Amino acid sequence: MNIADIATSDFVELDADVRLGKVRSIFERENPKGIVITEDGAYAGVITQKQLVQSHVEDNAKAGAMMRSAPKVERHDDVREVARVLVEGGAKIAPVFEGGSLWGVVTGDDILEAVLENLDALTVEQIYTKDVVTITEETHVGQAINLLRKHSISRIPVLDDDGDLSGMVTTHDIVDVVVRDMNKATRGDRSGENDRVLDLPVYDIMNSPVATTSLDGSVRDAVERMLENDFAGLVVTPDHDDSLVAGIVTKTDVLRALTFTEEEHMDVQITNINLLDNTISRDDIREEIGDVASKYQDMQVQHAHVRFHEHKEKLRGTPLIQCQIRLRTNKGQAAGSGEGYGSDTAFNVALDKLQRNVLEMKGVRADEEYRGQLLRKLGEL
Repeated sequence: MNIADIATSDFVELDADVRLGKVRSIFERENPKGIVITEDGAYAGVITQKQLVQSHVEDNAKAGAMMRSAPKVERHDDVREVARVLVEGGAKIAPVFEGGSLWGVVTGDDILEAVLENLDALTVEQIYTKDVVTITEETHVGQAINLLRKHSISRIPVLDDDGDLSGMVTTHDIVDVVVRDMNKATRGDRSGENDRVLDLPVYDIMNSPVATTSLDGSVRDAVERMLENDFAGLVVTPDHDDSLVAGIVTKTDVLRALTFTEEEHMDVQITNINLLDNTISRDDIREEIGDVASKYQDMQVQHAHVRFHEHKEKLRGTPLIQCQIRLRTNKGQAAGSGEGYGSDTAFNVALDKLQRNVLEMKGVRADEEYRGQLLRKLGEL
């Protein structure tokens, strides 16, 4: 299946100098899938409605200040490759070109809707993310913000005093309450209001009840719920016990599963690949992870996901980078994370942590048929 069967011409093209007030009115009036921004007639970036709604940027700002870069794809690209491009670029939408001309747009949701029937044979347990960060109801909003930034995530499950799932806090929830309170305050009061919001317990702003799915639930059912309710993800619970947190499954997890291939070498996926500098490449990353796996003869790496995130801090012009590595192996999942100035340093710190975590893996149920099963189940795409 190529992307021409999925992409749509339901988009609007605007110049970067257009005011956001006009962008908002276009979304309200025409409800396009996205807006493609150009500068001097050349493609520059995209704006989505959700991004605009969550931004709280004033109407007189220029569209160029709001746009985000998104990878370009070709009209006849394979759906697996487009899914990879979206995941690695951290994008929800991509412009589709044909012969150098803008032809349409495609979103992650479009792809998931198109392959929905093929997802029925997959279970949530095969693709979900384990070992998620959690907080308690008494955690302050300021502490939650720090965790969101540190782990480069957009949502955190909230547990009550008994360790049971009681809510969910997202970056959107925090932005909403901060902007609402700041708008109520006068200019002189804003510093105090901001401190007050940061000291609030997350219980005051969390969403409850939380949308969940079970480990043995079908990926199709999970994706349908996410699409119908505009959820980015669902909390995964074990054995149909909605009070416990086993992990999270997101739309990105599903898109990532679509990219698995039967290549001879290990499949490596990199999120925010643009942060790689001249000191490290995709091949370097694959080789280094392969070296770690080769030390443990009974462990076979089926898929590796490496995520880079850039912090604002710099040292002599080199940005502080966070790197997270997650391996899916025939012995279960293994992960490691680290920070350093430059992507090469960050990757090596994360790789060292990963190796130590691999050594500590004990008693994890083997799943030697995982890769073959997943490829067969997705083989009709």
